[in-house]
Amino acid sequence: MTTRSATSSEPSLALRTEDTQGKECLPDEILKDLGFRIYTSSNMKEISFIIPKIDAVLLSVGPEQVTDWRIRLLAQRSLPIFWWCDKQTFPSNECKMDGGIDGLIGPTMSPLEIHCALILGVNHYFQRTEWHQEREQLLSKLEERKWVDQAKRILCEIKGISEAESYDFLRKQAMNERKRMVDVATSIVKVYQILQDQNKGGRKR
Repeated sequence: MTTRSATSSEPSLALRTEDTQGKECLPDEILKDLGFRIYTSSNMKEISFIIPKIDAVLLSVGPEQVTDWRIRLLAQRSLPIFWWCDKQTFPSNECKMDGGIDGLIGPTMSPLEIHCALILGVNHYFQRTEWHQEREQLLSKLEERKWVDQAKRILCEIKGISEAESYDFLRKQAMNERKRMVDVATSIVKVYQILQDQNKGGRKR
């Protein structure tokens, strides 16, 4: 693992399991031999207590529970999440991974294969997280652009100026007020909309 817990130099991993009766052996000892500090829990209350200490989670639950548990875990903290896939958790011959899961670990895997799966899964997690952040930034910029474009059109209409002049007006106003241009643009659009609504109401009377 490339990440470290806040309280230890050892990477830490939590195992969330159902009733272990009849299950194929979970890789606790293998993970410990690979240098992991293991926390085992069977309920969300316990996991909430240990989640600040861990670097990843291994779910040993049925496929119908994976999405629910992933959502509950990520609501508390963003972490790489793996799924223990055996005959008990997935009785068919094929393991279908939930879209938000970073990797699968199974009972037939060797210690080297488990180690590689964890490394690949953590890398996948960081790539997915980075992509999500870039997507949010792009959506935010598109939203800001929408407000600026609306404000420019309003200024062009009210002041009878060009689009370039309206942009300069917004930029200078933002500098004078020590605000972001999008904040100035949003204020202009909202005030304009309020005045439009008031004028419509006056005409109706």
